[in-house]
Amino acid sequence: MFGPSESVAVTDEIKLVLFDMDNVLCDYDRGKRVASLAELAGTSSEAVHAAIWDSGFELLGDSGAIDAADYLRGFGERIGYPLSLDEWVEARRRSMQADLAMLEMARRLRDTVDIAVLTNNTTLVADHIDTLLPDLRPLFGSRIYTSAQFKTAKPDPRCYRLCLSELQAAPETVLFVDDLAANVAGAREAGLFAHHYNSVEAFRQTLSEHGLLQGE
Repeated sequence: MFGPSESVAVTDEIKLVLFDMDNVLCDYDRGKRVASLAELAGTSSEAVHAAIWDSGFELLGDSGAIDAADYLRGFGERIGYPLSLDEWVEARRRSMQADLAMLEMARRLRDTVDIAVLTNNTTLVADHIDTLLPDLRPLFGSRIYTSAQFKTAKPDPRCYRLCLSELQAAPETVLFVDDLAANVAGAREAGLFAHHYNSVEAFRQTLSEHGLLQGE
């Protein structure tokens, strides 16, 4: 049996393509980010990863359980260094590289459907997206959403539904694309079509099945 975006004869009209950011619209190297933070703090990458990611602290930021100020302060406390906002942003920026092929796909899609971004991240990412990934604003405008603003995170179906409410879009008219299988499953549970991203070519095929690529 086919999943929503796996059908060979898709007939539903997609009006919005909703993109994940990290490892979809950009290559994200967490190891590079962790190394930058470890250098600042005078500690090891293993210690930083354990303090922030293994501990579940990053998820608190992603899910909006703590606000941006408490997140930044807590981040510094956990790595043993008074991390400034500029330093946090710079470490994040160094870990991200735009995926030009996917951004071109988004540009083409914008001619026929709405496009938006939903990323599991603290609100700091949306607030500083023009520094972190300046290629996004010209394509997506203000439609760049972080999970934290909805006080939940993917793959919780509520995260997608709250984002679509903000976008005034019905789930059955939305195609979501994410590199993580769990997030794809959560989107489908919320009623969206969803594509598990692993290559530009496979994503192009899904778009073609939905009739979203003009001239192909």
